[in-house]
Amino acid sequence: MSTAYKYGDHVDTDVIIPARYLNSQNEKELASHCMEDIDKDFTKKARPGDIIVAGLNFGCGSSREHAPVAIKASGISCVIAKSFARIFYRNAINIGLAILECPEAAEDINDGDDVSVNFDTGLITNNTKHKTYQSEPFPEFIKQMIDAGGLMASLKKGA
Repeated sequence: MSTAYKYGDHVDTDVIIPARYLNSQNEKELASHCMEDIDKDFTKKARPGDIIVAGLNFGCGSSREHAPVAIKASGISCVIAKSFARIFYRNAINIGLAILECPEAAEDINDGDDVSVNFDTGLITNNTKHKTYQSEPFPEFIKQMIDAGGLMASLKKGA
């Protein structure tokens, strides 16, 4: 079971990981503060494999890589949103955080729903509502990069 945590539009990187914690590069430390300014109980609730669902322009704001690192390190397996800020999208892929744009799923999935994702097909299933949504599956090279743990890990694996 993967629980969905739902947030609105324009969730910026300062909300994902507040700037006061950016002096740390420690992934566990960053994860311990993930989403705390928008959801103070997020780190107490989130379990490995859970999913974040959001509206438009998720990850807007500064281009810091700390934001997707904090999300991934908190155990989140995927972020589904109506749309992503471009730099966040690239940073997420670079560090191996799966992200899917699917406006229909982002609109229909509720906080607390049980959601699963098939990354090979792009099929998102809301097990709570017994509904499916189709997102664009990752191209094979991005899937391999995410499976390897990100761009650098992928390059090391290929070397």
